[in-house]
Amino acid sequence: MAKFLMIAGASIFIIGFLIQFLKLGRLPGDIVVKKGNMTFFFPLMTSILISIVLSAIFYVIGRIK
Repeated sequence: MAKFLMIAGASIFIIGFLIQFLKLGRLPGDIVVKKGNMTFFFPLMTSILISIVLSAIFYVIGRIK
């Protein structure tokens, strides 16, 4: 359990660090609708990218055990 928590913590730290320097949230495929004084933002492509990365991380963690 301790090994898993260390890996999860390190992964979250690295992802948080990268988000500061990458343009996540403004990728092509993200939906932005602006009407008047209302803005609707749905990060579709960002969600898919994060899902792929997390799936790969959990796959590697599963293969280690």
